[in-house]
Amino acid sequence: MSVKAIAINCSLKRSSAEASSTDAMIRLLGTELGKHDVTLGETIRIADHDVRPGVTSDEGSGDAWPDLRRRILDHDILILGTPIWLGQMSSLAKRVLERMDAFLSETDENGRTPSFGKVAVAAIVGNEDGAHATSAGLFQALNDVGWTIPASASNYWVGEAMQKTDFKDLPNVPDAVRQGAAMLASNAAHLAKLLKQERYLGVDQAK
Repeated sequence: MSVKAIAINCSLKRSSAEASSTDAMIRLLGTELGKHDVTLGETIRIADHDVRPGVTSDEGSGDAWPDLRRRILDHDILILGTPIWLGQMSSLAKRVLERMDAFLSETDENGRTPSFGKVAVAAIVGNEDGAHATSAGLFQALNDVGWTIPASASNYWVGEAMQKTDFKDLPNVPDAVRQGAAMLASNAAHLAKLLKQERYLGVDQAK
């Protein structure tokens, strides 16, 4: 069964800037997903696009979100990658979630949002604490708008507090991080394949 994944990198850096640790974590997850016949098609760097603030699916002329939204929903698994700043997900990750709020008013006849039957996981990096809080915020918001969250759906690395080492600069991926990526990929691929075979039923909105 063909399963496709897409990643969103919510680093505050544009792709023309220095390398991103968030990209490094996304690549690790993409490699592990590939072992389960899941293809990571592309990684979207949000900082490269003019994603306007708002809670609709189209905020007017020049808004990049409508095209990004289409590309995201054309896949079965979403990897949402974010660095930790001030103990929280990045402002760009929050903006992506805010734009997905529109899903709640875009349901079908059975009350299913556009992301129903699709799986979301998180790739988190940082030089400070906050991975658990960031996962909690991401997953609550993603689940609210219809994404399905598998077991062990967050893989993260946080460096020693107040130090300068970045994930991308590590000589080797720590065993715990690699094992976490493997478990995330196995669970996400399994769940995505099940949901492709049998969609959520939803409820009849006419009743």
